[in-house]
Amino acid sequence: MKNEMMKVAVIGAGAVGQLTASFLAESGMSVSLVTRKQEQVEELTTNQLTRLNVDGTKTVQKIVSTTNLTALPTQDLIVIAVKYVHLQNLYDQLSSLSNEIPLLFMQNGLAHFEEVLNLPQKNIAFCSVSFGTQLRNQTTVQHRGIGPCKIAIERGERHVFLKLLQLQNPLFPVEMVKNAEKMLFEKAIFNSLINPLTCVLQIKNGELVTNTRAYALMKNIYQELTIAFEDIERTISFGDVVDLCRQTAENTSSMLADRMQGRKSEIETIVGAILDKALTNGYHLPTLRTLYLQVLAIEESGEQS
Repeated sequence: MKNEMMKVAVIGAGAVGQLTASFLAESGMSVSLVTRKQEQVEELTTNQLTRLNVDGTKTVQKIVSTTNLTALPTQDLIVIAVKYVHLQNLYDQLSSLSNEIPLLFMQNGLAHFEEVLNLPQKNIAFCSVSFGTQLRNQTTVQHRGIGPCKIAIERGERHVFLKLLQLQNPLFPVEMVKNAEKMLFEKAIFNSLINPLTCVLQIKNGELVTNTRAYALMKNIYQELTIAFEDIERTISFGDVVDLCRQTAENTSSMLADRMQGRKSEIETIVGAILDKALTNGYHLPTLRTLYLQVLAIEESGEQS
């Protein structure tokens, strides 16, 4: 099958879903965007999908959008780009699809890894992204920082997912890695170092480097993590964390965005999962645990910024 004929459905029209759909469509794939809101479908149909690029230009694509995944023709790939909290409502629907359709999951955290493998599909892969992105409105996504889109195949045939490597777009680099669980764990470590701090302090990613106290807190968390997980220092240096903060300096972390919108964050599936893993090793991670409880307290109070 030629790359330009590949049919891809992206479930989830948030920042990650829209940015991914935009780059896939730009590569010549036939992309459908599945969203929960009919209002968003109508706006996407009228206004088309707009990507504001890192260089100040804009890219507009006309794509199919729908609220009904099963109404689409058979897809060559389904990309699931919803948050974990919405993923729970999708499992039954995904189970009802042909087990020949490959699935690619783009969630943060670790909680979904074993759940997803209970699905009947023969080809399942996971994706970890480090690009910066922000939703400007229902039809416009801002690309705030270039970062790799890592894909790890957990089950099935490589060739299905290798087609994604044909994107060859320097703005949206795609690379294959070997171990899905290790990849998700490492992404959760990065997220644990950045997201709760930005959420509690209400600062952008870049300020974790420029604000001396925030920087000291981030370094404390890193030191706690390297004691609890001996392998981390070999795979993720503190310099890597600083580099990511700089690459996504203008980005509002997903956890801070959730706080600003009064939404429940992914604190449990990201930081909670890391804390649980550390606890099984006998480590409490006091700085990270304090931030975890602070984010939960903010959510419980129902505060909106």
